[in-house]
Amino acid sequence: MSVTPRWSRKKSHFPLLAVLLLAFITCSILYNEFSIQQIHESPDHGSTPSTPQTSFTYVKPNLPNGASEVLDRFSSCNSTRNYSGKKIQWVDPGTESGRRRSARQESCDVFSGKWVFDNQSYPLYKESDCPYMSDQLACHKHGRSDLQYQYWRWQPHNCNLKRWNVTEMWEKLRGKRLMFVGDSLNRGQWISMVCLLQSVIPADKKSMTPNAQLTIFRAEEYNATVEFLWAPLLVESNSDDPVNHRLSERIIRPDSVLKHSSQWEHADILIFNSYLWWRQGPVKLLWSSEENGNCEELDGLGAMELAMGAWADWVASKVIPQKKRVFFVTTSPTHFWSQEWEPGSEGNCYNQMRPITLEGYWGSGSDLPTMRMVDKVLSGLGSKVSVINITQLSEYRKDGHPSVYRKFWETLSPQQLANPASYSDCIHWCLPGVPDVWNELIFHFL
Repeated sequence: MSVTPRWSRKKSHFPLLAVLLLAFITCSILYNEFSIQQIHESPDHGSTPSTPQTSFTYVKPNLPNGASEVLDRFSSCNSTRNYSGKKIQWVDPGTESGRRRSARQESCDVFSGKWVFDNQSYPLYKESDCPYMSDQLACHKHGRSDLQYQYWRWQPHNCNLKRWNVTEMWEKLRGKRLMFVGDSLNRGQWISMVCLLQSVIPADKKSMTPNAQLTIFRAEEYNATVEFLWAPLLVESNSDDPVNHRLSERIIRPDSVLKHSSQWEHADILIFNSYLWWRQGPVKLLWSSEENGNCEELDGLGAMELAMGAWADWVASKVIPQKKRVFFVTTSPTHFWSQEWEPGSEGNCYNQMRPITLEGYWGSGSDLPTMRMVDKVLSGLGSKVSVINITQLSEYRKDGHPSVYRKFWETLSPQQLANPASYSDCIHWCLPGVPDVWNELIFHFL
């Protein structure tokens, strides 16, 4: 995975359960995005570098008899001190792990290419035909009249991406659990995957069972599930409630993924992401060995590196590639500053209707130090993880965000309504749209 800027039928008649599920997903998604968007109000946002340390204490992560209490939204720190310099000592996967799986080991790099307008083959499904569509991502339903964002196909430079085939994908999933683990962007990719898959399953043979943190789509005839687990920071945190996580301080156990891994460990195919939630300022660290609620404070990048270490330890020690496939999806970029692709302008993704055509374009929404850190961790895992490098191809798609064409949980002021760009969502992605291509990449590598 490169880390430089060259690193994009008939309607279903669904049962009452789908209506109830739609309400659940809408409430859980719309409740929490305002605070995340606030971090992008300045082009200079981001984490400050970690304080240099002269010596480190190494901590073995994911100990089964670790913390005595589970973090929740009511957890707090009794005191906060400066970061002590502890590091995660994760398991060496060993030489048997082999080289990391990526497109660069193939004859063609499918992540390097361009967007081609194709209104004959795309979209792969209709927004109105997917009963599990989220109101946060249903841009046409919420007033977006230009539908060009649905018609773009990703075309690698020197080869072709494997064409999506829903029946073949279901055969790959037969008897298996496919689970997305991460934040609201990964949830959007999960909804995309469900919409791509659900149309060929009879209404009485498919179901969606919301279970708070874990939501499961089930296809009976294939004995398969497509699931989403809310774990925005990968490690245990006080933000693990899928609805109530708008908190004044972010607290994590930097040395443990066990709370979440107990739910994801039996999945056959795992798709992870993590990025955006680390961009919200300092993070409080509550180590598993700490019994008195005494926290340390560290910048987002440093805290993410610790969390990635704990996650990597689980992957290195538990994953056998022949039995379990693990994917990590790279940074999903934002488009809050039109001056980056159109010098002299003062807008954002609002009213953008075409992709950026400048090859290698790179905006401030993708933090290179973070990506370098993630690349270093993933490189240490060898073939235990396959990297889905969505960053560069998604950088081009300034047109693909909901902007104002979604349901907002907060009441918009008259001032905001008079200035649509002021409340545009330039983080998430309309569906059908860019996340469908991310899932085409998953299909390509499966």
